[in-house]
Amino acid sequence: MASNIFRGDGRPNDPFGDPLDAILAEIALNLQLPPGLHALAVDRYGAVCRYIDRPGSPLEGRVSSFYPQGSMAIDATISTRGTDDEYDLDAVVEIIGGNEGPEELLDLLEAALNGYPVSRIERKTRCITLYYADGMHLDVTPARRLALKEKEGVIAHAKKGKPQEHRYVPMNAYGFCAWYNDRTPIEERFALALNRELYAKHGFTFDAAEVEEVPEQTPLLIKSVATVALQLIKRHRNILYADGAGRMPPSVVLSCHAGHAAVPGMGLADMVMRQARWTARAIDQAARQNKLLDVANPEFFEERFTDRWPENQSQQQHYARALHGLADGLQTARERGVQLEDLQDWLRDQFGQRVVTRSIDLFNKRLGQQVQARQHGYTRTGGLFTPAAPAIITGASALAPVAARAHTNMGERR
Repeated sequence: MASNIFRGDGRPNDPFGDPLDAILAEIALNLQLPPGLHALAVDRYGAVCRYIDRPGSPLEGRVSSFYPQGSMAIDATISTRGTDDEYDLDAVVEIIGGNEGPEELLDLLEAALNGYPVSRIERKTRCITLYYADGMHLDVTPARRLALKEKEGVIAHAKKGKPQEHRYVPMNAYGFCAWYNDRTPIEERFALALNRELYAKHGFTFDAAEVEEVPEQTPLLIKSVATVALQLIKRHRNILYADGAGRMPPSVVLSCHAGHAAVPGMGLADMVMRQARWTARAIDQAARQNKLLDVANPEFFEERFTDRWPENQSQQQHYARALHGLADGLQTARERGVQLEDLQDWLRDQFGQRVVTRSIDLFNKRLGQQVQARQHGYTRTGGLFTPAAPAIITGASALAPVAARAHTNMGERR
């Protein structure tokens, strides 16, 4: 591991310069779509598009555009609900010609995908989902473009057995992703440090000799603090709804709020707190007016990201409380300090058992290497933990809790 990545100087865009940021960065690294799967996903987009438009397909000659939407388009893909080895991807296929209604358009797409070599194909209300044997899922959504701004259009909504609800829904996923990416530009030092770790973790060479150099041939899969914070917010949501009970808050709502909340140069923990409170306070404001949260696509106001969630006050307030708890817990750790054991237990509740255990182990290893190299270490005045003398000598796990507080409860402040 190159020592110049882990300088410990505490600058906001150094993902390892603050102990709380460093732990959250380790968690985020364990949630990323690995570089090899990222490349595979790109190949699969192209293969699916070619199959839909192949000779003899019901949609031959009718595909005008095929592009990723959602998390893949903004580099915010993470593992799915409560798992660590499955990934959801999304694509839009723009269909031209014909005058099909919503159900007929989904019928055509389903027929065009029939026989595609995956483990399972499932029709849903707004898309056709392809399930790959390696755990990747690809949702393909049929759309029609309107004769307005580029990529403004409608998507089909047709739930089996409920023809009275069939309709076309306004959509401009392309415009939204461009808006988000414009608001969350690459933060070079942060991005290069985390990408180097991500590539090394999965056995790939990262094509950048120094932290300050932009790699010419290697894609940056992690680009900004705001997007990594968004991934952690999404993981927190996935764990909260891991039992599958009820519809969970849509990723696009969280992405929209992350775009609005983006501020270049913030530390990772501070950005997670900012995004969590942004959404929680938006829900609180709606609830005070006895309304449901209403979030529009900033590039296409007719599209409402909240058209299917929340369904009632109880549902949205449950999520707001969880977000307040996440932000308050992180702020407690930042401002008062906390014993490592307490922090680990709390983080497992927020982000999941396996990923947090791996991340704490890696954090310990990183700090042990830093101490042995006589580099700057985290101190009581600068962070959560201090190196333990026995660990320095033995080279074992190098974290010891700061002095215990009388009260180490997490997340009970406003």
